[in-house]
Amino acid sequence: MAGRHQMEAHGIEAVTDVLERRGVPFEVVEHDPTYSAAAEARAAAADLEATAKTVVLHDHDGYRLAVVPASERLDVSRARELLGASHHLRLATEQELREDFAAFEVGAVPPFGTARLPEVVDVRLLRHRRIVCAAGEHRCSVVIAAVDVLRIAEPRVADICEHAEERFRADEPPSS
Repeated sequence: MAGRHQMEAHGIEAVTDVLERRGVPFEVVEHDPTYSAAAEARAAAADLEATAKTVVLHDHDGYRLAVVPASERLDVSRARELLGASHHLRLATEQELREDFAAFEVGAVPPFGTARLPEVVDVRLLRHRRIVCAAGEHRCSVVIAAVDVLRIAEPRVADICEHAEERFRADEPPSS
């Protein structure tokens, strides 16, 4: 019989394997399947601001991850600038996620545990001691210390969320 590390782990096993190998304390929260970060926060009885939403982006030279609180929306322009990406940066499609992130269910990619990707984490998540993260499948989440996401992924940290006042200004017609 093949050892656990000889077979490719999937979903929660892939996530907990990374955390165990790195010596990161964590808690697995099992819940009914969720399909959004906001639903995951409710299922895990966590604040939206303390729940990480991993956004997989695709550029001409590969994938990048952006991690924001479930309460916020990613500002792709800010992420593009911080990651040094091209103007081709866009959200990855479900088909791309199925093919290139096969260890995880679509929409449940964790903010760590993938191949080394350029990554940026929004500074708002670091305001919380512990955060809820996707665990590779829709029926489980992991709770870890926010600083451990930094230790594992070694991301850039910045403000990468949309600002309401900027969104409203963009919607206004130009003044005459």
